[in-house]
Amino acid sequence: MFIKVKVFPNSREEIITKKSEDSFEIKVREKPEKGLANKRVIEILSSYLNVPETKIRLVKGFAKRNKIFELR
Repeated sequence: MFIKVKVFPNSREEIITKKSEDSFEIKVREKPEKGLANKRVIEILSSYLNVPETKIRLVKGFAKRNKIFELR
C-alpha cells in the first residue's frame, strides 16, 4: 500500500491531517536537513497508523515536499 504525504518542515507544532484514504499532510518541527524531517514523518505515521517504523519506507521524494511512502 502506498501513501502520499505533503510535508511542512520547520512548523511550530506537529500535526497530521488526513486528506483521503491514502493522502496526508504532516507538519513537523524538524528542519529538512540530513533526513531529520523524513525520519520524524516516519515516526508520526507509525504512531498514527499503529504500524512499526520498520514497515514504513520512503519510496519517492527524499528532498521534496511531496513524498510517497510504502507500507509493507
